[in-house]
Amino acid sequence: YALPQSPQLFKQLLMCSGFDKYFQIARCFRDEDLRADRQPEFTQIDIEMSFNTQYDVMRVAEEVLKDIFKSCGREIVTPFRHMEYKDAMELYGSDKPDLRYDMPFIDVADIFEKSSNEIFSNLAKDRKANRVKALKVEGGDLKFSKRQMQGFEEYVKKFGAQGLAFIQVKEDGLKGPLVKFFEKSELDELIKRCELKVGDVVFFGAGKKKIVLDYMGRFRIFLANELGLIDPNRLEFLWVVNFPMFEQNDDGSYSAMHHPFTMPNNPDEPDLEDITSIAYDVVLNGIELGGGSIRIHKADIQEKVFRLLKIEPAEQREKFGFLLDALSFGAPPHGGIAIGFDRLMMLVTGSSSIREVIAFPKTQRAQCPLTKAPSVVTDEQLRELGLRLQKKEQK
Repeated sequence: YALPQSPQLFKQLLMCSGFDKYFQIARCFRDEDLRADRQPEFTQIDIEMSFNTQYDVMRVAEEVLKDIFKSCGREIVTPFRHMEYKDAMELYGSDKPDLRYDMPFIDVADIFEKSSNEIFSNLAKDRKANRVKALKVEGGDLKFSKRQMQGFEEYVKKFGAQGLAFIQVKEDGLKGPLVKFFEKSELDELIKRCELKVGDVVFFGAGKKKIVLDYMGRFRIFLANELGLIDPNRLEFLWVVNFPMFEQNDDGSYSAMHHPFTMPNNPDEPDLEDITSIAYDVVLNGIELGGGSIRIHKADIQEKVFRLLKIEPAEQREKFGFLLDALSFGAPPHGGIAIGFDRLMMLVTGSSSIREVIAFPKTQRAQCPLTKAPSVVTDEQLRELGLRLQKKEQK
């Protein structure tokens, strides 16, 4: 059931062939890790349109969602709020932020750069590779004991943090191990920028950009649950837009963040990390409901994206020749979106897991408890498929 693109390319071929719109309730399979909101077999509401902008797709998706929620007794307000991907990551450490509560990150790298602690100051100087983020908790010093706050360090260390510093705001000023590393003027700037008042506590994450944004994003959610800030009856929809076109892998190579068929905003940008895509995700209460993009409709741009991903011409033809041919004949501008139906039902019904809204869900290991699938394959079945098992050689 490894199907990385769902009906994506087939939708594009329909647009190329003259259809101006497409709508389908599609059954899909994905070979991905399973979570509370993910199953290997799922249903999605699939939409594709020709001669449209991303805002046309968003409007249609909003109308679909509004009608679905209305039929379930919930009124939602449209249009939804929009947020740039880079802002979502820098403010909330997530590309699907939960906006039922506030608590955004505050950038304090310039303040830490003036610190007398060389570790902090040197780290803060490299603004491209590193991040120094503050997370203020209003009244946190009155709600959490010092021992609790020290214990929070163990939580973030599970996600790669080296530590978790904090400063408490007392009647007689700021308290905490970090205070001694700053001049009064810098502490005053910290108070002003974070809008600190007596009873607040502010936590600090510092280190490599990707790691800091990840663990601080998780920590924000953790604190919101600890403080009871999340209203389970509130619906906060959001469009996250302009995702990076590429992301760097651990080995230094690049892969497409969404998929390599997304139209880039600035394809001639020499730095791959600065190329953004016309991609958009619809998010509800911190859960991605669906995603889509404007597709590449020109063969030369598609070939260029393949080249940037180090996909050689021969491999391009072998894997995607049918698409490149269709685009070369003259394709209309087109784009679409897919909304996860099961995940949507999980949120509509207030369920904690997608398993609760699927009749025969799979386990964490993608197994079916009812039929015991996948099971042992017989020799006869293998012969029908033209497969042969190869025994491992004994070393």
